Amino acid sequence: MNKLISWLETSFAPKMMKINHNVWITTLKDTMIQILPFILLGSIFCVGAVLENYLTLPFTFWTPFGWTMGMVSVFVAFLVPFNFCEKKRLRKQRIIAGCTGLVTYFISITPELEAEATVGFGSSAFGAGGMFCAMITGVIVCIVFNLFGKFSFFKEDSVIPDFVRQWFDALLPIGLIVFGMFLLVQVAGVNLYQIVTGLFMPLQSICNTWYGFILVNFFICFIYSMGISSWCLTPATEPVKLASIAENLALAAAGTATVANLNMFTETLIYTCYMWWGGIACTFPLVILMMFACKSNKMKALGKACLAPGLFNINEPVIFGCIAWNPIMMLPMWIVGIVIPAITWIACKVIAFAPIPTIQFDLWYCPYPISTWISFQGSLLAVIFVLLTFVVAAAIWYPFVKVYDKQCLEEEAADKK
Repeated sequence: MNKLISWLETSFAPKMMKINHNVWITTLKDTMIQILPFILLGSIFCVGAVLENYLTLPFTFWTPFGWTMGMVSVFVAFLVPFNFCEKKRLRKQRIIAGCTGLVTYFISITPELEAEATVGFGSSAFGAGGMFCAMITGVIVCIVFNLFGKFSFFKEDSVIPDFVRQWFDALLPIGLIVFGMFLLVQVAGVNLYQIVTGLFMPLQSICNTWYGFILVNFFICFIYSMGISSWCLTPATEPVKLASIAENLALAAAGTATVANLNMFTETLIYTCYMWWGGIACTFPLVILMMFACKSNKMKALGKACLAPGLFNINEPVIFGCIAWNPIMMLPMWIVGIVIPAITWIACKVIAFAPIPTIQFDLWYCPYPISTWISFQGSLLAVIFVLLTFVVAAAIWYPFVKVYDKQCLEEEAADKK
């Protein structure tokens, strides 16, 4: 165990932190964070749409859902180049780069819009379905603007006003990107949208298999136990989760949703329905154990301090106060990261005891099991199962927290001498 912890601390964690601070990763990560309010608001409209099953309303909640969640790829197309230029200190070009990102993305999805013959803004390409394509076109814009970041047609001592120079200097990168995409997509007939979607489809398929579901959730717990936030994985995981729930919504609307064809790897199922009481790795049972099963002053005080945040699924206090880089507590976090996803998969897919969500409810700060009740429109089976996950997680945490509590007691006794 000591050798493993040493390797994680001296080799694995520094490499992960380096990746986490890479300009491309931080650009995509920040973009995902910035579109989160639209995703959360879309969740509210999606839950509101449930009312349409019981009431006759003069409007449909699916329309504002389309203008929030249904537009996330458009936001990504603008924000990726904008954020990249911000981080590379190309602030004069950031707005122009963002607008170029929009144009580039719209060119790339033109074949999709024409094939769908979609009226207005109802295409799936604008929503979660086009997010990977928006990222790729955004990265293309970033690369070109980075190459021409210090290029200018004018000398430093030119008498031409700065804003005029910016107009002309931006013409070259914009022209190269727009005309290049035009030639590629609309002249050569390359369907970039379908190519990019096809490349990333295996990722979505893998995450929605039993082994992919368990592996990804375990890896999130694994890196978090070393203080590395799961946000560093959002460029890869968030589009998959959004595309998965979008498919579930479509299946439910068409009346063809079944246990076999519904996706599991969604924000709703993982963060608001079943698995993570108190935050990633189901730490709320740990907080309760610290308050009532521990004897050391340190553990009791930490449990009380973590209660309010944990109730709203904010577990940074308990992670960094008790678990991160603590070998005794890291191990149960890894076990929870395997066991809870495994029993969730079995309950939902194998024995079909717990229902799979067919609405989007991503308000992860809503306390369990209230969020479970809302996500399933009052399913008693869903609530029973989420209570079961609490008990299982508590059973995993218990022996390890008792060992650590004993260690804390010994340290407190030694300090009094």
